[in-house]
Amino acid sequence: MSVTIDIAGLDPRHVVFETSPLVELGVALHALSEPGHHPGLHGWATAATTSLEPDLADRLHEADFLWRNTFSDIFMPFAGVLGGSGRTGADLAEDLDILDRLDDERFVSAALEFTCASLYGTGAASPLHDPGMRARALDMAAARGPQQVEFTQRLLADPAPVRRWIRRLFEDCDQAFFADTWQRVRVPLAADARHKTDLLRHKGIAEAVRAVSPALSVDEDGTRISVDKLTEGSTDATDPAVGAGLTLIPTSLGWPHLMVLHAPGWRPVIHYPVHRPELPSPASVELLQLRMEALAHPLRMRLCRNIARSPYTTGELADTNGITAPEVSRHLTVLKKAGLVTTRRRGRYVLHQLDLTVVARLGSDFLEGILR
Repeated sequence: MSVTIDIAGLDPRHVVFETSPLVELGVALHALSEPGHHPGLHGWATAATTSLEPDLADRLHEADFLWRNTFSDIFMPFAGVLGGSGRTGADLAEDLDILDRLDDERFVSAALEFTCASLYGTGAASPLHDPGMRARALDMAAARGPQQVEFTQRLLADPAPVRRWIRRLFEDCDQAFFADTWQRVRVPLAADARHKTDLLRHKGIAEAVRAVSPALSVDEDGTRISVDKLTEGSTDATDPAVGAGLTLIPTSLGWPHLMVLHAPGWRPVIHYPVHRPELPSPASVELLQLRMEALAHPLRMRLCRNIARSPYTTGELADTNGITAPEVSRHLTVLKKAGLVTTRRRGRYVLHQLDLTVVARLGSDFLEGILR
């Protein structure tokens, strides 16, 4: 599974690395709503939350579907303005000015993305004018509660006042907590964007993309970027109707999320976390699947329990679990292929041990369960 971006014949000058305070504000709001996604930000999230006035906190709760589960494309309006350059604003005010330039159909479709997530990437009709999509939007909003219903009704009835309300909400967030956050993160983000731009100019798009994330790759022909994600989608960075190009936006607050805007008629955007040495590199989706399948077998779970505590030989594992040595070897091979077991030799003995660092990244419940 992956999201692909067609770049066949794309002029490298149309690939740009940009920073965006509006995008980072969206990530900040998501981190406040879902702190469990961002364990490294607990201190920041606590400080930001305590700085919120009750009125602002209530308004954020009213609109949190824009960033809690689905990161709305309204945070990337530069990608949706027809004929745009894909460039972001110099500050939040300029980013919000670009958001104001987004036409009502695109704004409404992006703002109500939570009501049509299954149709994202299909170019579905706008709920602003299509009766069927309007009914779907209201029905999906009803499943999420009265606040979403009321917001959806207001937006579909008259987008203009709702758009002004959202802009004011973002401006108030900036004043309450985000301006200080942006002041702190903008310099390293700009440095990362400059570094990736230099790589692009001197070593080409494949090298620049590899530097963005191990989850990104360019095919041998240099015609397609693949983003390793547990979702499927495709977009075209060479579509002249949109304005050929690709924008890549670094984020300081966004790890571990790697997001791709691939809505039809919008410029493709890759939104990636800036690499920090203390953060682990993401495992591929294929490797993650291998690991989960390897651990799903009850006998391999028992073997993991043994070798989580200390190294064991194949013979010891066979005796302990009442099975044959060849059977143990077959199960260990599966675990090794998934990168979960390390092996070392001590004299004539071969010892197997669970790699606790790798397993811990799969989840503490599993690790605690096998160590219990």
